[in-house]
Amino acid sequence: MLQTDAAGPIATLTLDRAEVRNAFNDELIPMITQAFRDLGGREDVRCIVLAAKGPAFCAGADLNWMKRMADYTREENLADAGALAEMLRTVYACPKPTIAKIQGDVYAGGTGLVAACDIAVAMDTAHFCLSETRLGLIPATISPYVIRAMGARAAHRYFLSAERFTAAEAHRMGFVHEVVTSGHLDAKVSEIANALAACGPAAVRASKKLVQDVADREITPELIAMTVAGIADIRATPEGREGVQSFLQKRKPNWLPQA
Repeated sequence: MLQTDAAGPIATLTLDRAEVRNAFNDELIPMITQAFRDLGGREDVRCIVLAAKGPAFCAGADLNWMKRMADYTREENLADAGALAEMLRTVYACPKPTIAKIQGDVYAGGTGLVAACDIAVAMDTAHFCLSETRLGLIPATISPYVIRAMGARAAHRYFLSAERFTAAEAHRMGFVHEVVTSGHLDAKVSEIANALAACGPAAVRASKKLVQDVADREITPELIAMTVAGIADIRATPEGREGVQSFLQKRKPNWLPQA
């Protein structure tokens, strides 16, 4: 259902439910949540790749799970949606940088998983769809992440119309960062993951939080003061001092393997 490969600084979580297009259910959701918590707390892990097996990356909710949900009370629906929301929050707030490796189609809640990751790389044959309104539903739980990733203007169209859109369109609107042709997905994801692993781990963690704290905020004296304190604080850390010294001394910093 969920495979974990955490050898070396780059960990990979692989959705392994190809027979149902990697749709998630009430079993898989807590597995993903716990896996990101565990890997996020490991000092040896510098980057987490979220991948999938089969022709689809993630088709959203599993049909059998949806059948059961049809008879849920409001309280049961709240608990169910709360578990999904916690999964997405855990991915988004994971202290390690995350990459969505998109080899196939992404539907409904699957777009939330992609949006919650820091970086997204997609095959040019992948399609995306926020399909909820076709079922008389709304993409509520995933909306905080998807709107941040694609922008409100694009969300107005695709939330409402449930149209499919291509990887090229996802790239144009900024929902994915890179689109690659067949045979190049592994190489591109590896290139980005290795770049992340080469950076100071505490700086990467702080930079991720910086983006989340600063994005869409009004530039006020309080925000400026926060950024001033942020650079002053990290300059005084052991990693900050080591990074500057290694640059000036033209040597590798101590967080990289030494020759």
